[in-house]
Amino acid sequence: MNIKSLLLGSAAALAAVSGAQAADAIVAAEPEPVEYVRVCDAYGTGYFYIPGTETCLKIQGYIRFQVDWSAGDIADQTYGGEDWSARTRGQVAFTAKSDTEYGPLTGVIVYQANFRPNGPANLSDSVQNSTVIDQAYIDIAGFRVGKFVNWWDADFSGETESINNNTNFNSIRYQYDSGDFYAGLAVEELTSFIEHGGNNIGIDGAIGGKFGAIKAELLAAYDVDAEAVALRAVVYADIGPGTFGLAGLYADKPNNYYKNGEWAIAAQYAVKATDKFTITPAVQYTDSIDVNADGDFDGGNEWRAGVTLDYKIVENLSTKLTVNYISQDHDNGDEDEDGVKGFFRLQRSF
Repeated sequence: MNIKSLLLGSAAALAAVSGAQAADAIVAAEPEPVEYVRVCDAYGTGYFYIPGTETCLKIQGYIRFQVDWSAGDIADQTYGGEDWSARTRGQVAFTAKSDTEYGPLTGVIVYQANFRPNGPANLSDSVQNSTVIDQAYIDIAGFRVGKFVNWWDADFSGETESINNNTNFNSIRYQYDSGDFYAGLAVEELTSFIEHGGNNIGIDGAIGGKFGAIKAELLAAYDVDAEAVALRAVVYADIGPGTFGLAGLYADKPNNYYKNGEWAIAAQYAVKATDKFTITPAVQYTDSIDVNADGDFDGGNEWRAGVTLDYKIVENLSTKLTVNYISQDHDNGDEDEDGVKGFFRLQRSF
């Protein structure tokens, strides 16, 4: 055997071994592409696309620590005497939006948890320390169905006046909104702010808009079981260094929309002293706060006057301090009462 034949044979053997090893080699699979979260700017800031969908999601909420206090005769109506009460609250809201042929389809879920071991005596322990669905609703083409706060829940920026009942019902609502003008009508399942029995049905309507430096809103509601009407008008106007707010209310008898008196008038002036500091003095008069055996308003009156201080410490961290004087005169034999109440609040929003 010559050298040439030997070299050729060796090369053939090496090729055969290499081919066999190549056939037995494990080939790694190509990695799947990763879909990173994309920002969705179609509905404002804070939204992102849920991976793999065209639905935009926004998560927001706040953590709040608050200390309430009261002194004088009025204290017995609030925190069980001349005492104080602390409360911690956590709230998170999920808002999902997607485009449809009828416009944006919106779904909102708001969870709220409260811890207040020594709250007002008129609220049960389960109410003071609970985790609840504060809101949950579907919104499309102006229609909204579910559990949500209604128009009456919106009040002044200060914490002196009492012009709402914090209503939050299961509702069916339609609202037309052009940006500068809105009008709507709702049918609501009323809860037990006022006990009347029956069908628990309420009908609620709103109309409002912006007119230059003025914003105005008119609300009208009818509590079917109470056979009662409630009306509220609110006007805001930019005057000087602040915003002036004026509200008027009327109810022919206590009902689920307004039960604090037969009629009331309230005013506030929110002065933005700096970019971080707002001072809001306010006053309110309410007439016929007493209720007789037939469930009708029957005399008495109440005055409220106070001031609220709002200060933004840093972005998304703010404080609120309010101090209010309240005086109640009764015509039904109850003792007249007066006193001071207020609270301090620290809130981190996100």
